[in-house]
Amino acid sequence: MAQVPQRQPDFVARVDLVQTDVIARNQRGQFVADLRPREFEVFEDGIKQDVAWLTLSHGGRVRDLLTPPALAREGVIVPPNLPAAGASGRIFVIVLDDLHLDFGSTGRVRDLVKRMLTTLIHDGDMFAIVSTGTSSISQPLTYDRQVLESAIARMTGEALKPEEIITGASGPQGPTELRHRAHVAFSTVRDLLRNLEGVRQRRKAVLYLSSGYDFNPFEASRLAEQARRQQVDVADLQNDPFTRAERSGQLLSAANLVGELAEITAAANRANATIYTIDPRGLVDGPDIAQDIRAPEWNTHVGNTQDSLRVVAENTGGFAVVNRNDYDAALKRIDAETSDYYVLGYYSKNPDAPRRVRRIEVKTTRVGVSVVYRTSYTAAPRR
Repeated sequence: MAQVPQRQPDFVARVDLVQTDVIARNQRGQFVADLRPREFEVFEDGIKQDVAWLTLSHGGRVRDLLTPPALAREGVIVPPNLPAAGASGRIFVIVLDDLHLDFGSTGRVRDLVKRMLTTLIHDGDMFAIVSTGTSSISQPLTYDRQVLESAIARMTGEALKPEEIITGASGPQGPTELRHRAHVAFSTVRDLLRNLEGVRQRRKAVLYLSSGYDFNPFEASRLAEQARRQQVDVADLQNDPFTRAERSGQLLSAANLVGELAEITAAANRANATIYTIDPRGLVDGPDIAQDIRAPEWNTHVGNTQDSLRVVAENTGGFAVVNRNDYDAALKRIDAETSDYYVLGYYSKNPDAPRRVRRIEVKTTRVGVSVVYRTSYTAAPRR
């Protein structure tokens, strides 16, 4: 009896194209625009990868130096009215974190976005704008500057005032409303970064306007307010077992914030998007004279919020514009960093499939040239 040949089982393999922006400079700090694909070497977790995609953007022009096979398009849908040939092809996403921008900074924020239109965003650049709070701004990617001008006119800062934080409800994780607002803001940013994953071959920069985050601000003042409400001495309240347990939990809030920010940076690195954080408060002095806040508490709070912005920016290849009033210089630097660069891509051959966080190392064989690039990414979960 003839034997029926057994059909070999089918195995589905998933191959991911990993991209990273690379800035190459010579020893004088000048951008090197004539590197070829063979002069790049890329490693993932120490394993050498084959460069499959290399694009150069220089002087407002984009050139494909090496193009991979066609990829399935998903994520953000790019409008069909593409710019003229030779346009820079950059994408800017402006995040207005109005939940963490005080009302008094509304005018400065609007002025800052207008400066972006004249200093940073050029013809051929695409841009989108989204808010985290009740300003309810959600403008998809567009080339239309009038849309952006109309959207920014609706922005109003609505951050909690220090007295609202001090007198508001608190729990084991700190001020309840403060934590809720941070979660809403982080969720909004993670969603837009997830959408940016589908955009290829373009420099993607997120301009993140926020006053930053502190999960346990004004701790001493909040304790004093609690003692006043309960009509007890602060010392007695500090010795209360329930209060001591609650305060112990609040002290862990700094670690919780680090975890939340790590999720943001991982999402940005996965989307190959650089985040530039901008604090519209400018050069911050002491607390407002109308606020009954002690200077040490205020300074600690401001330092924590600024540090949170630095973490997000620096871990995604950007920088934080904090405690300074010279925004034009910062915007010009962002313009330079997003104008001259390579986009390098490879199909990961990493055999350690369960490993989520992958380390990237990019080298160039040309003597005297150094490269700046994203050093890690988080692989999407397997489905």
